[in-house]
Amino acid sequence: MSNTGLYVYAIIPAEGLSTDQLPQGINGQSLHLVESNGLAAIVHESAPEPYQGPDSDVKRWILEHSDVVDAAWQHLGTILPMTFNVIVAPGDDAEQQPVQRLQAWLAESADTMRAHLDKLRDHVELRVNISLDEDTATANDPELAQLRDGIDTRPAGVQRLYRKRLAERTRNVADRIADELYPQIRKRLVALAEDMVENPRLGREPGSVTVVNASLLVHHDAVDAIGLELADIRDNQPGAQIRYLGPWPPYSFADLPELENKPTTP
Repeated sequence: MSNTGLYVYAIIPAEGLSTDQLPQGINGQSLHLVESNGLAAIVHESAPEPYQGPDSDVKRWILEHSDVVDAAWQHLGTILPMTFNVIVAPGDDAEQQPVQRLQAWLAESADTMRAHLDKLRDHVELRVNISLDEDTATANDPELAQLRDGIDTRPAGVQRLYRKRLAERTRNVADRIADELYPQIRKRLVALAEDMVENPRLGREPGSVTVVNASLLVHHDAVDAIGLELADIRDNQPGAQIRYLGPWPPYSFADLPELENKPTTP
């Protein structure tokens, strides 16, 4: 029995795309489609174990994965993208080989997947991170201004104590401002997006506090409106820092059904 798995890039409508329109897969692998019930999975044959290696290799593999997804998305206008390293492994008997497992999953989930593909047509994902520079955002706080006054005239040992206290209170005030801004900014973004997924806040960067870190599902006609809204926040909120990525295929909104004995993931 074969020990070959199938690496899956995305689920697409079965009509309208051939693998000739796509780049090569990870490490130059040849791509093919596994079809069932009007749907197709873009795949290449793979070992059943996840890709593992040095960080430089992993970054390259992720980019190669993304290139395939992006090309299919550009051709079709809709896609259910998989994240990196989803592999359908062989089962215990001939009826549980990767092609059969994948076709059965597509057939069982066809109605749900087609509905998702229709919903996501002509939509993009935008990733938005809005943070505050602590010093700028808190510049007008009277308590901090009072604490700053006179630090330089104090003895060196006392200065260190006061500067440590000032840094701690600055973080606390910045956190309070960010918490107050969060519902206002979230409301402004939700008004322009069709869906929103909040992403985990990564480690705090020195001198900065996160207000919102989110992925937005937006019709491609609304992308410029999001940009204008973010520019207004940047220009009118003291200390606002904007990171804006995309448009991308809607990875965060694919909502793929679970596959029984689901594909191997890292």
